[in-house]
Amino acid sequence: MHQDLLIHTEAGVTTITFNRVEKKNSFTEAMYAQLTQALSAADADAATRVLVFQGDVTVFSAGNDIGDFLNNPPANEEAAVFQFLRALVGFSKPMLAAVCGPAVGIGTTLLLHCDLVYAGDNAAFSLPFVNLGLCPEAASSLLLPQMLGYHRAAEALLLGEPFMAEAALEVGLVNRVLPPTECNAYAQAQAKKLAAKPLASLVATKRLMKQGQQAATLQRIEQEGHTFGQLLRGPAAKEAFSAFMQKRRPDFSGC
Repeated sequence: MHQDLLIHTEAGVTTITFNRVEKKNSFTEAMYAQLTQALSAADADAATRVLVFQGDVTVFSAGNDIGDFLNNPPANEEAAVFQFLRALVGFSKPMLAAVCGPAVGIGTTLLLHCDLVYAGDNAAFSLPFVNLGLCPEAASSLLLPQMLGYHRAAEALLLGEPFMAEAALEVGLVNRVLPPTECNAYAQAQAKKLAAKPLASLVATKRLMKQGQQAATLQRIEQEGHTFGQLLRGPAAKEAFSAFMQKRRPDFSGC
């Protein structure tokens, strides 16, 4: 049976590998539920000291699986995607990501909650929410302006155009850019360094760095989710998704 997520723990490092390459590692509702469960288990498991997200050398994640998303839209704050986002925010141990190829939507916004991010030089980050008639999620409307500065965040969120690994490095979204074939291994090596350090100190340091921000982040996720739900039922989103499924350019002139 094919597994969309591969979860492996070794030497204190739990690695979650997105394993749906034929669908560009796009996320389904079932995957969000699995991810939430995996994060909760790793946070509670003494054998896990560090967590790593990784994809394939050709693609990190294309974001939501559009077909699954349209069949299972997030109905309320208990939807699987929102449970996953809250688990990301609440994860107490170091969290790393290795990103190669496209990182679209949630594929980029989940990185805002990671502590260290390494990118292949083929990484392409994009936040096309407005282009789909929607709004940002995962508290990216709060965290991106803090990280990138307002004008660069506005460029990323309002235009929704991809930006490459070197640009992500310049603005601090990623820590280092490497050849794609070396990216996952480098993230694993960094994770093992962290796993050898005292866990109580790692957890305390992360908590202190994020102190005062967690409540605001969770509040923004809730606000974004409410607005997202309203826009999802609106004419612009309907046109955007119809155009996507019909492989044509959307016409927002009436929206």
